[in-house]
Amino acid sequence: MTKPVSMLTAWRADVPASIVVSLVALPLCLGIALASGAPLFSGLIAGIVGGIVVGLLSRSPLSVSGPAAGLTVIVLEAIQSLPSYQVFLAAVVIAGALQIAFSISRAGILGEFVPSSVITGMLAAIGLILILKQIPFAVGFEKEFVGSENFIEADGGNTLSSLWISLTERLTPGAAIIGITCTVFLFAWDKFKPKQGPFKLLPGPLVVVVMGVVGNALLALFKPEWALGPKHLVQVPIAADFDAFVGLFTFPDFSAIGSTALWTTAIT
Repeated sequence: MTKPVSMLTAWRADVPASIVVSLVALPLCLGIALASGAPLFSGLIAGIVGGIVVGLLSRSPLSVSGPAAGLTVIVLEAIQSLPSYQVFLAAVVIAGALQIAFSISRAGILGEFVPSSVITGMLAAIGLILILKQIPFAVGFEKEFVGSENFIEADGGNTLSSLWISLTERLTPGAAIIGITCTVFLFAWDKFKPKQGPFKLLPGPLVVVVMGVVGNALLALFKPEWALGPKHLVQVPIAADFDAFVGLFTFPDFSAIGSTALWTTAIT
């Protein structure tokens, strides 16, 4: 029988690793919340819950928790289809209760009946949608604050027409420079990053976030007309006092508990 290992056994490695993970998780949580149409504050809460609560309760030595990019399209569609964000939170609570029930009843074996090709295909499709939908944002073209995940958009256009317009007519030089530079660097970082020294621990996404911030600051200093304005920047809510901080929390609304849409969202 394996002897239980104390949480403090590998603290020398865990502390720097946790710092790196938290720094990467912060922009990731904000980005996924923004892409999902959810309040940015909810992304931070999801990251905290995933890191602390799941980490304490899980017995697995390795786990992945917190906001997931693969669910972005599903969450956005659910929020838009339900009466309010609070009702969506109620669906999430019900979904969590169902998962706990499945866990207690040892129903996880049902996952073995789902072909891996279905999961792979779904994730590939979601990834393709995210890439096509985010390219206009990357070059500074924003028709909507969040954007639509549908191919046919509200103005009569579609994903491909928006992509063409963003690249030929509505391209913002500053956004394009930052976006292209950071994307190229992200792909190159894992291959060319230092193998020794403190920089070997730096993950590519964290470096790219810093590059984007510094790059926009340099544009504002040397080329102000190309610098990204407030509408292109993530606006994290800042509480002036404790009461304002408490007001940032949103709680589930179970008034629509009899709604078919709520239960459909929770189950699926």
